[in-house]
Amino acid sequence: MLLVDNGSVFTKNISKFLSEKKISFSIIPFDKITLSKLDEFESFILSGRRQNNKQMNTINSKIIQHSISEKKPLLGICYGAEILALTAGGTIRKMNSPQKGQNEVTVLVQNPLCSGKIRAYQSHNYEISRLGRSLKQIAKSDACNHEIIQYENYSIYGTQFHPEMSEDGLLIIEKFAKL
Repeated sequence: MLLVDNGSVFTKNISKFLSEKKISFSIIPFDKITLSKLDEFESFILSGRRQNNKQMNTINSKIIQHSISEKKPLLGICYGAEILALTAGGTIRKMNSPQKGQNEVTVLVQNPLCSGKIRAYQSHNYEISRLGRSLKQIAKSDACNHEIIQYENYSIYGTQFHPEMSEDGLLIIEKFAKL
């Protein structure tokens, strides 16, 4: 598994959790990724970010395109979900007010990562506003209509929230790692 570090302050939580669960992974900052070596990885996690960066967007989009073409599992977290939506023809928008803190997310579609109602940690200023034709809504909350999205029927998911910051979210990461 490749954990792409896009500069989120929470990336260390993902790394720590994967290590504790003895899940084999490499963590590489986005600007150190060699796109020609993506075949070496079976799956990908795209972390959140702190600031917008054109190079970051290009690299993450290419990782998503590789994941789709090779049908490899991918989990985009916060920014990772937003760049997944953009890469697949969707749109994002700046929110009226930043989302911060715990929130309840309702799962709408059966999937291998979660079900029912989950507690999720929000920390974002942007949200997915429209899904491209290949994406589907998996979960929503009062704050965001697209809390979890999926690319077609592939194991390619995005979470608008930060699963690395709640117990329910950590279970999502663990289940994703077992896909």
